[in-house]
Amino acid sequence: MSLSPRPVRYSQTTITELMIPSYANFGGKIHGGILLSLMDKVAYACSSKHSGTYCVTVSVDKVEFLQPVEVGELVSMHASVNYVGRTSLIVGIRVEAQNVKSGTIKHTNSSYFTMVAKGEDDKPTEVPPLILQNKEDVRRFIEAMRMKEIKQQVKAQMDDARSQIEVDAAHVVLKNERCIIDY
Repeated sequence: MSLSPRPVRYSQTTITELMIPSYANFGGKIHGGILLSLMDKVAYACSSKHSGTYCVTVSVDKVEFLQPVEVGELVSMHASVNYVGRTSLIVGIRVEAQNVKSGTIKHTNSSYFTMVAKGEDDKPTEVPPLILQNKEDVRRFIEAMRMKEIKQQVKAQMDDARSQIEVDAAHVVLKNERCIIDY
């Protein structure tokens, strides 16, 4: 099956939502989970537009909350397909909060969602190639490729490290850490 390539702009998606009091924690700031849910929603919309099919989230990378989001602010999630593999897509998301009274906009976080396209049989299905139309599209694609490679290297190193952990020697390894072994 040959799929027609699609440009990045074809599936770019923005979702904007008013932050209401029920989204806030006891400190009056918006719960991170609310923001993650909105990011997941925009990642789905963006990846599904590109793939033309249902997509599921398989991983979320680099979720750093740079600034708090306040009740009453308008939060916009800007999503763009940065990379496509055979069945997967990496969607970059930039989150901005706007104070409607002052008009100021602050960048609250950026994140990367890896999505997989699903076919009618609920199995991974091929996605269209991505048309890169400017230097920014190319930069983001290469950056996503490198992030994917680094993630695979870290996973391999962690798998190796797990096999080398000697719990019986934990008292030596953990002697300067803030923990107490109590068993």
